[in-house]
Amino acid sequence: MKRIITACASGVATSQTVASKVKSLLEEKGIMADVEAVDIKSLDAYIKNCDVYISITPAGNSDYGIPVISGIPFLTGVGRDEALQQIIDIIKK
Repeated sequence: MKRIITACASGVATSQTVASKVKSLLEEKGIMADVEAVDIKSLDAYIKNCDVYISITPAGNSDYGIPVISGIPFLTGVGRDEALQQIIDIIKK
């Protein structure tokens, strides 16, 4: 199963909201994935074992070696379908 993580400062509010929305949207399309919210301090430990990272804040100069998708569309709704399609394209590879 593909693994997706999202991170925010505490791993509770924003990242949990995005993780829940992404998981729901993927399930609506019949796609199963492990979607998990983590706190930003734990990101390095989790990112090594995931297929996609959904970033709430810009990743800066960090190159994680995996695709990074903005989580903002899942909070605002603007560009959500396009961001979701990017995730689907990545995990179906």
